[in-house]
Amino acid sequence: MLKETRPPELVVSQWLNTSKPLSLSGLAGRPVLIHAFQMLCPGCVAHAIPQTQKAHRAFGGTDLQVIGLHTVFEHHDAMTPVALKAFVLEYGLTFPIGIDEAGVNTPLPVTMQLHGMRGTPTTILIGRDGNLIAHQFGQIDDMALGAMIATALAADGDAVGIRKTAGDNKSCAGDRCKSP
Repeated sequence: MLKETRPPELVVSQWLNTSKPLSLSGLAGRPVLIHAFQMLCPGCVAHAIPQTQKAHRAFGGTDLQVIGLHTVFEHHDAMTPVALKAFVLEYGLTFPIGIDEAGVNTPLPVTMQLHGMRGTPTTILIGRDGNLIAHQFGQIDDMALGAMIATALAADGDAVGIRKTAGDNKSCAGDRCKSP
């Protein structure tokens, strides 16, 4: 875990799956999961992209903001915004996806450089306080990622993923459970 590290802002040229651009500053107070990927990255396609879609779905009832970041550092001619739109549709991706701004005089995109990413997939988790919780290159186990997200969501003291509704009297304390 990293402490007291505020990540730089995202530098995105175009957004998919959202009606308005997203920014880390605009998401202040919310946990943010960023998944940096390339559509021609085997590890991204086989593991990280499906994992990100599952996280988006599983934590949809919370204030976690899931963001995909298409950060192209190779095969630039093949991974265009038009190709990405077809990819997003074909794979049924529903979380917002930003296209990392192309670098100047370098094949590395701007956000990738600013965040010190080594490649794809890269997972970044930012806490409610705006500080970096995790920055990991490569695959992350589903359970480990879920635990990190749950911890980030619980940072304000609320239960994670459990929404009580009016009249819900089911509760457990110790070895006793109550039910209506």
